[in-house]
Amino acid sequence: KKQRGKLLYSLDYNALTVGIKQANSLKAMDIGGSSDPYVKVYICPDKSKTCETKVFRNTLNPVYNEQFTFQVLSKSTLLKSVVVMKVFDFNRFSKHEIIGELRVQLCNVDWNHVIEEWQDLAEPEENLGEICFSLRYVPTASKLTVVILEAKNLKGMDAGGSSDPYVKVQLALDKRKWKKRKTSIKRKTLNPYYNESFTFDVTFEQIQRINLVISVWDHDDISRNDALGKIFLGCDATGNQLRHWADMLSNPRRPVAQWHSLLSAEQVNSTLTLKKKIPIPSKLVENTRWSSK
Repeated sequence: KKQRGKLLYSLDYNALTVGIKQANSLKAMDIGGSSDPYVKVYICPDKSKTCETKVFRNTLNPVYNEQFTFQVLSKSTLLKSVVVMKVFDFNRFSKHEIIGELRVQLCNVDWNHVIEEWQDLAEPEENLGEICFSLRYVPTASKLTVVILEAKNLKGMDAGGSSDPYVKVQLALDKRKWKKRKTSIKRKTLNPYYNESFTFDVTFEQIQRINLVISVWDHDDISRNDALGKIFLGCDATGNQLRHWADMLSNPRRPVAQWHSLLSAEQVNSTLTLKKKIPIPSKLVENTRWSSK
């Protein structure tokens, strides 16, 4: 991977202040081997306020020393939020190109002191769209119900810029693939509406050990189906996904709906690393040949 440079930032919960100090060794975006960098700062998922630094001309090592104050969020909202810092190359006559970005999950931050640190810029996350679904768990009946409601702003995969999306709902127990279902296919849309419900038998003991994987796919009649985006919730999740899972567990019998931003399948797969399918007890697999696929 090509280096995109580093960014020195600070975080102070006193009035939630984000400081953009300086950047260094930025990736050159112009023909002359330089860039005209500036930084855009906002907080997800709120995005109600976006701040920008001034533009520095012809440098890969700008010194900004600028601070941006955001509305103080409640502790519960703060735990679900992410500070996004995107470094762009300014172009007067064409689209501004992104050099790299930093994302800081606020649930992982120690607010007892001001944070100031250098971090490597990452490759920017592509906007893969969002999905809304509800979760409901009834411990007395050992039933987990997932209702896939809708998705929006999905990635266009077909020649005409559209997709034929469907959603896979998969449960993994102890990091092993366990049960799966899928929705119907919605033709030629990037904003599909499903409202389709799936119920799984999951004991209270198992609910502590499972992960729920939600993935959106583009159906193709001729070639292989493409993954549009993916997320997972459950015992190994973090941030917004963990919060949704915890809300479901703390509100038994009540459906809890939430929107989630989709991530790339590669990112989720590398985080979750699922093993092969859970084997069915031997008495059920007589006369059945299992392949290693």
